Order: sequence, then structure tokens, then C-alpha cells
Amino acid sequence: MKRKSNLKAWIQYVAIRTVFAVMQAFPIDWNLRTGRWLAWVWIRLQPRYRDRAMTHLASSFGRNLTPAEIRNLANRSLECLAMWAVEVACMPRLVNRFTWSRYINLVNFEEVLGLIVEGRGVIMVTGHYGSFELIGHLLAAFGFNMTAVMRPLDNVYLNEYLVSTRRMHGLRLLDKKGAMRDAESVVRSGGLLSFIGDQDAGRKGLFVDFFGRPASTYKSIGLLAMTTGRPIVVGYARRYGNVARYDVGVQRIIYPREWEKQEDPLRWITESYTSAVEEFVRDDPEQYLWIHRRWKSVPRVRRGSGGRE
Repeated sequence: MKRKSNLKAWIQYVAIRTVFAVMQAFPIDWNLRTGRWLAWVWIRLQPRYRDRAMTHLASSFGRNLTPAEIRNLANRSLECLAMWAVEVACMPRLVNRFTWSRYINLVNFEEVLGLIVEGRGVIMVTGHYGSFELIGHLLAAFGFNMTAVMRPLDNVYLNEYLVSTRRMHGLRLLDKKGAMRDAESVVRSGGLLSFIGDQDAGRKGLFVDFFGRPASTYKSIGLLAMTTGRPIVVGYARRYGNVARYDVGVQRIIYPREWEKQEDPLRWITESYTSAVEEFVRDDPEQYLWIHRRWKSVPRVRRGSGGRE
């Protein structure tokens, strides 16, 4: 990845910061409405993104959806992406330990809170879904030792700004490149470590099914869980319609006792959390980032076997 710090990057940064600054003067729900309007402008100016989303939706849902339904879902997915961008700008200012209940409803969170309070360390996994950054922000605002693995933005100026907003309530960040050097110490010290678990891992990743197709998935989450013996919590932040109200919930908890008896623990763990992500995406597919190139890498074909690796 080539980091950008040239004049064009600076102009882009200033323009986005200006928009974000203006947004702070208006109610969050107004800003979400503006985000949806900007999404429609984007769709008309760059329709290739909706086309990509429609391709992924058609492959994932097959004959269960009509072409019109697929098109509507793709449009809605891009609207949700625009609303997520608004939330990145506005939610750190709005959500803290005193105000969180105005915006957030916790779902199936009792068991996870018990694990957190025990202080033994928890690995958390979510996907490019809903307001996915809200989970880490909320737990950090509660005062928990929360660390998130992130991929830095190409634009250096924007990256520095987003990092500063994420740290507003104590959220720590690890650069995705080389993150595993510090990941084990974070978890072993009793901290919470969060991953976006639906990213393409390239040809060397572990291929597991996601919506019926092999998707390259990072091995690091499973390896970290096996090394530390810590549970994996798969969760989501789902938006209610078009307003700043959210369910922050737990889809599944994967315990060491479950994978210890498996023949291939790493594959089983990876399949399990990927399946859990798919489950909450299916509950409301319009909130998934369908323009994300989740199936970019394809498995190698073994010579003479007629099968895939």
C-alpha cells in the first residue's frame, strides 16, 4: 500500500474535514439523511460500485431474489455505507458512558460482559456490516481495555484524523501490518482485541465458505485464539432503519473447549466465526458492504486432482 501525502491528498482531507465540521452543527439524523442523498449522487456518478454490489448479491442469494430486489439491496447497501461515513464523523462526539443508552440497545451481551469483567482477555470479531466501528468505540467508552486492528487509510492526513477520533475515549489501535507482534500480549494481559474478520487474505489465506463460495480468510484470528486459549466473540452493530439507533449484539461465543476436540482446530474456528458473520448479514443484508471484494482471491487448483486446495 502506498501512503499518500501529496497536495491532492491534502485537498481531499481539507474537503472531508470541512464537510465533517459542518455536520457537527446539525442533528445526527439530519446528517444521516444527507448521507443517503450523497449516496444517490454517488450511484449516478459512479454506477460501477452498484454494479459490483449487484454482482456479489446475485452470487450470494442466487434465485432467492429477483433482479429488482437485488438492485434495491445494492442501492440500499451504498446508502448504508454513506451513513456509516457520517457515523464515523459524528458518533465519537455523541456516544460516551453517560449517553450511550440513548442510541444503543445491547443484545445477548450478559455472557460477554461476564467474560470482560473476569479480565482474562477476549478476541472480538465483526464484519463490514452496519455501524461496525461502534462496537469498539462503545466498549472503550465504558472504560474497558479495548484495542482494534485497523488498516491505515492511504491518505496520511485522513488517517491521522480518523485515528485521533477513534482514540477519543481510549480506544487503542494496532496497524494491521505487523499487528500480531502485539496482539498476543494485548489478549494475555486481559484486554479486548477486535478484528474485522471478513477481509480477503490473498492466495495464502485459509479458504472457507461465505455465502456458499470459498473466501480467503486470515489465519491469524484462529491462531491467536489457539495460542492464548481465549474465547472469540462474534458481534455486530445493526442500525435501525435510517436513524441513529443501534442494536449492538453478540451472534456467537466460541470457547476453547469447542475447538480443542476438533480434528483441524484452525479450520473449524475460521469456519465458525465466518458462519456467524454470515448469519447476522442474512438477518439484514442491506447493511453489508457488498462492494467489498470479499471473494477477490480464488483457491489454487491442485495439479492432477481436479480439486481445489
